[in-house]
Amino acid sequence: MNFEILEHPADIGFRARGATVPELFANCAHALVSIILDCRDVRPTERFGVCADGSDYESLLVNFLNEVLYFVDGRRIALGRFDIGRLDENGIECVAWGEPRNLERHPPKLVVKAVTYHQLSVRRDDQGWVADVYVDI
Repeated sequence: MNFEILEHPADIGFRARGATVPELFANCAHALVSIILDCRDVRPTERFGVCADGSDYESLLVNFLNEVLYFVDGRRIALGRFDIGRLDENGIECVAWGEPRNLERHPPKLVVKAVTYHQLSVRRDDQGWVADVYVDI
């Protein structure tokens, strides 16, 4: 997975990378799930449609990650794979793969309340795409 955790005095963040925008969004979803629970042992046995809308890549990423958070926290699903279908600045359609959360196999790490716009950045650099994302814990 192509992400790193970022230090912050009150919250937690991550920087994810991807060669393409869909790869970037998938890596951001992996980073978010890895903050919430131990996802090394997730079995991708069930599929879940995760869709979001936005007015640009930044708002789309926040809305998409908040949908991922809903599945992990609200529906108690451990997600381990993200297949991005349609993605443009205004919308994303993703098939996420996972299974119901199991405390023994997917022990919790942190409670994430929301993905925020605080210091949010989605940009292209000489290696591809980069996103800095902070979440409210």
